[in-house]
Amino acid sequence: MSYSVGQVAGFAGVTVRTLHHYDDIGLLVPSERSHAGHRRYSDADLDRLQQILFYRELGFPLDEVAALLDDPAADPRAHLRRQHELLTARIEKLQKMAEAVEHAMEARKMGINLTPEERFEVFGDKDPEQYAEEAEERWGGTEAYAESQRRAAQYTKEDWKRLMAEAEDWSERYKALMAEGEPPAGERAMDMAEEHRQHIGTWYYECPYEMHLCLGDMYVSDERFKAFYDSMRPGLAEHLRNAIKANAARYTS
Repeated sequence: MSYSVGQVAGFAGVTVRTLHHYDDIGLLVPSERSHAGHRRYSDADLDRLQQILFYRELGFPLDEVAALLDDPAADPRAHLRRQHELLTARIEKLQKMAEAVEHAMEARKMGINLTPEERFEVFGDKDPEQYAEEAEERWGGTEAYAESQRRAAQYTKEDWKRLMAEAEDWSERYKALMAEGEPPAGERAMDMAEEHRQHIGTWYYECPYEMHLCLGDMYVSDERFKAFYDSMRPGLAEHLRNAIKANAARYTS
């Protein structure tokens, strides 16, 4: 099976002119020619093109790409391992850059006058307004939402650091509780559900048991909230929802 230059350009998302250039400089010389002299590319040529495009995406100049691919000591698996390592590093760097921008936006939105370094220090890898737009859409007209906004606007850097530390401590203890096999209706699980409710009441808005029950249901029914809690430990969202139910029944029944 062989492919025309137009077909290969379509497969790879490059221009025919690019493929002609790669041929001219000896980087990707098609294995075959038609009777009319047209370029025909084999599966092996496509493999090489994939390697070329990987390295180009990583910023390697064409002469270095040629040297890497033509190294007789290297094998295709070595190239893939190297590219995987480089791409993973690139992804991590881009994720950190995206998080930095998001954190700066969050701090500005909440009216916190912090330097970029302070914003990162405060928020770490957490996102205090991860669902801000949806929260405003759902509850923007409620007193609870207005109270949450009023409180957040007044918090200092130290306030946010303390809030985040408390949340992190709670999540670590809840993960440990689950690892030990504590059922949602167990006393320790209910106590932590109550602590969760009080944390909301302390830092954001008054959270009566009825509202806490609604939040617990949302942690399971909304995929984004479920993903957030389950990222701490698989199954945590549902476990917490059930602990919230058991805790509410304990105090309201």
